[in-house]
Amino acid sequence: MNYSISGESLPVLKVVLGQGEKIQCEAGAMSWMDEGIKMQTQAGGIGKMLSRAFTGESMFLNEYVAERSGEIAFASKFPGSIRAIEITEGHGLIVQKGSYLATAGNIKSEVYFQKKLGKGLFGGEGFLMRKFTGSGILFLEVDGSAHEYELSAGQRKIVDTGNLAAMSESCSMDIQAVEGVKNMLFGGEGIFNTVVTGPGKVVLQSMPISSTAMKLYQFMPQSSSGN
Repeated sequence: MNYSISGESLPVLKVVLGQGEKIQCEAGAMSWMDEGIKMQTQAGGIGKMLSRAFTGESMFLNEYVAERSGEIAFASKFPGSIRAIEITEGHGLIVQKGSYLATAGNIKSEVYFQKKLGKGLFGGEGFLMRKFTGSGILFLEVDGSAHEYELSAGQRKIVDTGNLAAMSESCSMDIQAVEGVKNMLFGGEGIFNTVVTGPGKVVLQSMPISSTAMKLYQFMPQSSSGN
């Protein structure tokens, strides 16, 4: 299998599958493909269907198998980036809701639940994220531009709400309040930040959809009710 990512701020993942090779994605993610690639829709049981729905993904998955060599393409749903991250045994990745695009290889997915109330309410990533384990390549959609860091053991990265796209399962995540009442009220950064502690990889995104939606809302005409 060979792949390329092109398209700058509206990227497309193009994968060339050899005969017998396959790739999996959520339902509706495929944009175009060559003849000779066949689709098989899978559910994987009620539990897995519901877990995918809770984390913002389609309840069904599609598997594309190449009966002969050909190309299949997956386009990003929002201006941003597509990142390919290798998953190996014992080195899984935890990602935000809605970031999953496709996987190749023997990769399993499960719900990652934020057990602490504060993390789920104020961390910006919500109670439910997804954890990918196994061996293969995970393709992620990232809002805006993607920025990757390798944190050493104990090294921390303080991240604004919503800017964390993914982190290694070896990392830990917590929240911390912004110091000072003036900073909270007038600093424009909100009340809480997400703190990621290494060791492991961290993928940050520059333009979370939630932040973009709030900016656009400011420019939308507001309806007024008359008497």
